[in-house]
Amino acid sequence: MSEAPPAGPGSAEPGGGTPRRRAVTILLGVASTALVADLATKHLALATLSDREPVELLGGAVYLTLTRNSGAAWSIGSDHTWVFPLITIGVVGWILWMALRLRSLPWAISLGLVLGGALGNLTDRIFRAPGWFVGHVVDMVSLFDPYGRVWPVFNLADSALVCGVVLAVALELTGRQRDGSRIGKDEPAKPATPADAGQRGPA
Repeated sequence: MSEAPPAGPGSAEPGGGTPRRRAVTILLGVASTALVADLATKHLALATLSDREPVELLGGAVYLTLTRNSGAAWSIGSDHTWVFPLITIGVVGWILWMALRLRSLPWAISLGLVLGGALGNLTDRIFRAPGWFVGHVVDMVSLFDPYGRVWPVFNLADSALVCGVVLAVALELTGRQRDGSRIGKDEPAKPATPADAGQRGPA
């Protein structure tokens, strides 16, 4: 009997997972889209929201107001801005390491959102005033209050990060693994071998 041809670069992985190359491509595509969108909205906010009152949207449910944040949410850690780039670099390294065994489309989207959001804010930390690795992040969206007194003012990078983390938690809770497998899912039955037939004996 001839052997089965080897799987090509675009063929499905064992267990029904997404081919690694495709999964990594999707991860990088999602990350790039989130990063470009974040940088574009920050540029637009700086160009249109500087030196003006907050813009009210949806009857006051959302406000557009330009702020520069040296810390995390609620300005936590504002006196230690240099720590956040180091944490982000660690997160980026962890995601790249995870990509080595990535064969899951949902996980590719989740990690891509986290990577894109992390890089968006890291860009601010590195390149914006007041200096390298201590730059302030540009935020512009406030919920239910024009000055972030109900919820911290955030940006698109923050939204991508939150969506990616929520999706990752959902995938973990449902047993979906980054290699495309799923915990608790029945494994396909193994085909009988001649040795098994000999052990059973004649019918």
